[in-house]
Amino acid sequence: MSGTAVIEVRDLHKSFGRVRAVRGVDLDVREGEILGVLGPNGSGKSTTVECVTGLRRPDRGRVRVLGLDPHKDLASVRRLVGVQLQESRLPERITVHEALRLFASFHSAPADPGELMDTLGLRDKARHRFASLSGGQRQRLSIALALVGGPRVVVLDELTTGLDPAARRDTWEAVAALRTRGVTTVLVTHFMDEAEYLCDRVAVLTEGRVAALDTPRALAASLGGTRVRFRAEGVDTGPLRALPGVTEVTAEGGPASVVVTGDSTDLAFTVSAELGRQGVVPDGFDVRAGGLEDVMLALRQAPPRHHSEEEQS
Repeated sequence: MSGTAVIEVRDLHKSFGRVRAVRGVDLDVREGEILGVLGPNGSGKSTTVECVTGLRRPDRGRVRVLGLDPHKDLASVRRLVGVQLQESRLPERITVHEALRLFASFHSAPADPGELMDTLGLRDKARHRFASLSGGQRQRLSIALALVGGPRVVVLDELTTGLDPAARRDTWEAVAALRTRGVTTVLVTHFMDEAEYLCDRVAVLTEGRVAALDTPRALAASLGGTRVRFRAEGVDTGPLRALPGVTEVTAEGGPASVVVTGDSTDLAFTVSAELGRQGVVPDGFDVRAGGLEDVMLALRQAPPRHHSEEEQS
């Protein structure tokens, strides 16, 4: 993966009436990387990606994809960028091979449909109709259709929503294989485990801006600390909060689902010892370093930015 920027976004703004969806996004996507775009609903991630792919025109700012303006050079951008939408449908009776041949006919120099079927594990489904495909197979076909034009960039929007665990894992492997094809990938997702597994870097959007941008590991490490999770009846959380290095304790439900967060290297030991002192036997005892879920929670709990009257209007 090189440091060359394939996608450049500078001071991007987009409003819908009085709603400021994007408020000054700055973002680079490097050649050959998988960049995750994360954020809560209403954070501006979908609008940002739609501006990048030419589906929407920015109100202000600069967007370049392989040096092209997605609005002014839309036809060229569409030849170079493949897009997999969150939900797409094909005629129920069309076969996998027919769909790929049809989409290939739209391009002057398409990829080989047979090679794509091999790469994405669809060769044995070539003669199967769309209606008979499983959710994971449909998603792999959707990725193949996004790639059949031989794009240098592909945008994948919530591609594993609604899939079972096995289908999700199969789809992840198909996306990971894009690196070997030299394709630059933008992955819009709300699944933290998906982003941690696939992405070289992630951009976290909140309130229409990029709140954080780095590798998943670096973002998690920026928070520091460890989280201990368990369920238990009758646990007294007061002494847990008083333990050395503990920064937060949350408890919900009955039996309580308890999460202890802290920056002590022996947090698991001290929590376990305190539960033993209380005579509490936990149901499950999960210990892990912080992850993207923690990053998202930390950003969500951060004090809101002050917006000017113009931005709020």
